[in-house]
Amino acid sequence: EVEAQVSNIASYKDSIVYGVLIPHTEGRAGMAAIYDPQREVDLERFASDIAKVLPAYARPQFIRFLTEIDLTGTFKLRKVDLQKDGYNPNNTQDEIYYQTASGRYELLTVEVYEKINNGEIRF
Repeated sequence: EVEAQVSNIASYKDSIVYGVLIPHTEGRAGMAAIYDPQREVDLERFASDIAKVLPAYARPQFIRFLTEIDLTGTFKLRKVDLQKDGYNPNNTQDEIYYQTASGRYELLTVEVYEKINNGEIRF
C-alpha cells in the first residue's frame, strides 16, 4: 500500500495519501501529507527510496509537510480537509512539493501551481 511505503520511508511519521484533481488530466494525482513540523525528511532520499518500492504511477506527485495535525475521533489524520486544500499553496501555510519529470521533489510555488493548472506542467 502506498501509504505504508510513504510512512516507512518518512521514518514512520504520521502520513496519509489521497487523490487530488488536476486540470487537463484524467483521474486524480497522488498526494501525501506527512506530519513533519521540524522538516526532518530528506526529500532527495525520499524520492530515491520511493522510486525503489513503488512504480511511477503509484508515487505521490505532491507531498505536503504538515506542521499541525487534525485527528479524527479514532486518531487518524483528517483526510477530507486535506483533499479540499488540494495542492494549492494559497490554501495552507504548509510547504508543498511536486515531483518533477526527473523524479525529484521541488517546492511548489504559486507560479508553479499556475503552470500546472494551465497545463504547462503535466504529470
